[in-house]
Order: sequence, then C-alpha cells, then structure tokens
Amino acid sequence: MPRAEHVEVLVLGSGAGGKLLASHMAKAGRRTAVVERKWIGGSCPNINCLPSKNEVKSAEVAHTVYDAGPFGTVVTDARVDMAQVVSRKRKMVEGLVAQQLDAFRTSGTELILGQAQFVGPKTVQVALNDGGTRLMSGDRVFLDLGTRPHVPPIPGLAEAALTNIELLELDRLPEHLVVLGGGYVGLEFAQAYRRFGSRITLVERGPRILAREDPDVADALQQLLTDEGVDVLVGASTSRVDGRRGELRVVVQTSSGERTLEASDILVATGRTPNTAGIGLDVAGVELDDRGYIAVNERLETTAPGVWGIGECAGGPQFTHVSVDDFQIIRDNLDGGHRSTRGRLVPFCIFTDPPLARVGMNEVEARRRGMKARVATLPAREILRTWTTGETRGFMKALVDERRDDILGFTMFGAEAGEVMAAVQMVMLAGLPFTTVRDAILTHPTMAEGLGTLFSNVRPSRRKKLSAALGAGVGAALVLGASALTMSGLLVRGRR
Repeated sequence: MPRAEHVEVLVLGSGAGGKLLASHMAKAGRRTAVVERKWIGGSCPNINCLPSKNEVKSAEVAHTVYDAGPFGTVVTDARVDMAQVVSRKRKMVEGLVAQQLDAFRTSGTELILGQAQFVGPKTVQVALNDGGTRLMSGDRVFLDLGTRPHVPPIPGLAEAALTNIELLELDRLPEHLVVLGGGYVGLEFAQAYRRFGSRITLVERGPRILAREDPDVADALQQLLTDEGVDVLVGASTSRVDGRRGELRVVVQTSSGERTLEASDILVATGRTPNTAGIGLDVAGVELDDRGYIAVNERLETTAPGVWGIGECAGGPQFTHVSVDDFQIIRDNLDGGHRSTRGRLVPFCIFTDPPLARVGMNEVEARRRGMKARVATLPAREILRTWTTGETRGFMKALVDERRDDILGFTMFGAEAGEVMAAVQMVMLAGLPFTTVRDAILTHPTMAEGLGTLFSNVRPSRRKKLSAALGAGVGAALVLGASALTMSGLLVRGRR
C-alpha cells in the first residue's frame, strides 16, 4: 500500500457540524481536509431543510394569492408555474453552495470531492469524483456522514417512488400525489403541493399522524390538512405499488379493507437511514448500534480512539441545529472542556402553515417519565395579533412542574410558532420560573404577547396552595389569639 497523505484533521462529510469543525481547526493552524461525496455543505442547503422551506414559501404565497379576497384584493388570473418554483429554489441552492465553497477557501480547509472507504484505522482511500484515488490519514477523524431517505421494501415502491430529493426537482405539478408518512417531511410537502394545486392523499401506517406529539396537537394538524383538501388515511399500510411514474396504482390496506389509489406520483417520507454501510467502518474499529447509526458516547466519541461522530449519523435528533451543537461540544472538549449531549434542550419546528413548534416535554412524555405537571393552554384566537392577520388557527400549550415553577415544555401550533418558542426556550435555559414570562412586558400586538396570557393560566402549585392555606390558618389563629387576649384583658379589668 502506498504511503498515505497525512493531515491533522480529516472530516468525512461537509454537513453543518463537519464543516464548522473543519473551519475551526483550519483557522487554528491545523492541516485540515474534508472529503465530500456529493453535496457541498451537506444535505441541508442542497436537498433538505432550506430547499424544502423555499418551496413551502412558494406554496404559502400561492395560497395567499388564491385567498386574497377577504383581505380586499381581487385576483382574477393566478396560476402556479412549477418550473419557476423550481428555478427559484435552484438559484438559492447555487448561492448557498457558492457560500460554502468560499468558506472552505477562506478557512484554509482542503475540500476533496469523492467517496471515502476505510482501509485501516483513521485511514481512507478516496475515489475521486473526477477520476483517480487518494490515500488519506488523519490524527483525528470526524464522521459527518449524514442520512438518506428510507424506502420501505414494498413491492413496486422503489421503482415508482419519489423521495424529497426528486420531488424538489420536479418542474411539473403532480396530478395526484400520494404521500407515504405522517411525519415532518410528509406533512410539509402534503400541504405545499395541495396549495400548488395537486390532489393529495396522505397515508400514515400508525393510528394518527405525528405519533410522538400529544393527541390534541396531532388532531389539530390533521384538521388543518383536511380543511385544505388533503385526504388523510391513518392506520393504513401500503401493500404494493403497480405501474410507473405518471400512472400508478397504490394498494393500501385499511381497517375497512383494501383500497386502491390511482395516482400520478408517490412520495416516500417514512424516515431516514444512516450513510454508514459499505464504507469500511468495521475496518476503522468504529462500531454501529442496532439501527446502523454510529455508536458514540455522550462526548460523541466512537469506539475507535481519535474518531468522533457528528450529526445525524451519530443517532441524535435529526436536525441541523443539533449537528451545530455537536460541533460545539467536540470543539469545547478538545479545548479541555467537559460538555456532553446529556440533557440537551432540543427544539423543533414543522414548517406547515401555521407551523408547529415544541421545546421540552409534551404531556405524553411527561406521563411516560412519571412527572406531574400543570398544563395551561391558550387558543390562538385569544391573541389579539391574530385578529389583525386573520391567522386565528391553533393554540399554545405550556407544561409547568407540579411542585416547582420550572417550565417543562412548550408547544405552539400557530402563526410564528418557531419564533415565539425561542423566547420560552431562553427562559428554560436560564432556569427561570414561568412567572418570568407571565410578568414580562411584551409588545402589543404581537404573537409573543400571548405568552403572558398563557402563563397567567397556570394554576398555583399544590405547595403554594398549602402555604397559602397554612398562612391563612396562622393568620386566623393570630387574630383569634389576639382577640382572646383582648377579651381576657377586658374581663380581668372588668373584675377589678
């Protein structure tokens, strides 16, 4: 074997955590190389988070135009041009990729485009995309391998299916799009393409969409889709798919029997699979868990000395902001810190319209953990800002510890939910009581103003009730005692 080119830092994958770590190391003067198979900057700016939200915004604009009448604007000739929708998305992606390339250049990181295969501990052979190979080794190796869409082994599905990658490149409007999966991706695309003008059927295998959320939250999201014309089938499993794209027959098994859907296209949104197979991780001494994700400890160290896992491939929550936090944990620990993934407060947002956002626990999770919580809710219509915008759908929900005043969790389904959630998250991170939000002066009229009303709906804790009752009892006793003494004194004086 030829001698390997040696670097101090070798990063496989250029996703959020990996590219930030590479930039940090390179700027610190360490020779750093990043090997990227295809998507410069990772999946987020190319095929996932940002491109999907770009198209979601286009769908929101279409919906606003079609529903402009109540706002006093009459639109007589409006149509969706999917080629223009895709063109707008592509221009954004091109700009983001150029930004990523510039960041690599300015930091001094070497970007190598190719497929890496481990041939030994901390050593990879890279099949370059433009031909040839390079043998690379690193003092420290960071695995930012990412994930890909999971396509279930349903007969005929793989040949017919679109994943989010292909759907985002589709410059025509599907006549009837069947969406498999009632999670984040499925819900966002189901609503967006319904607003573009497609007929949509969403098929969810479980008893309800958003299986991890509280039933009232899942029901509210399902009602939103139903109101906009999406046909939602829950408790339905897909048994087979016949035909080819443009002319499909999707056979679904429901509780009432077999149902055949005639569709033009089918989107698979049934979860993701880590990109860990077939690259020689066993040769590198890196173990996987039973789901195929890289086994890491709470410091994101793998079973191989000098090798770390970052982002989705390491089995954590599959969000770009988690990958960024992974980078920060590794960076600080390499500088002598003691940070870990334990107890992270990870928020999320589903970018439907209105969006769903949550940070901390919901009622389902609190019960599972055996935690008692006070629950307060507020309909969005009680927030005066919604009266000005017409966005009265949804609600806020807060969980506060039964005995203490700590906020355990916050959920919002409503306009600007992701932005409002961040305010509550800051209070939770600071360890402040819910009364901090309740008593704050919040701008009127804003959506965040509703937080004051929401937390005013939190009932007093049992401990405070008891304290109040005891206080009232002691007060009464003191009054009665004082009265008795007074009467006694009067009586004594009277006898004199």
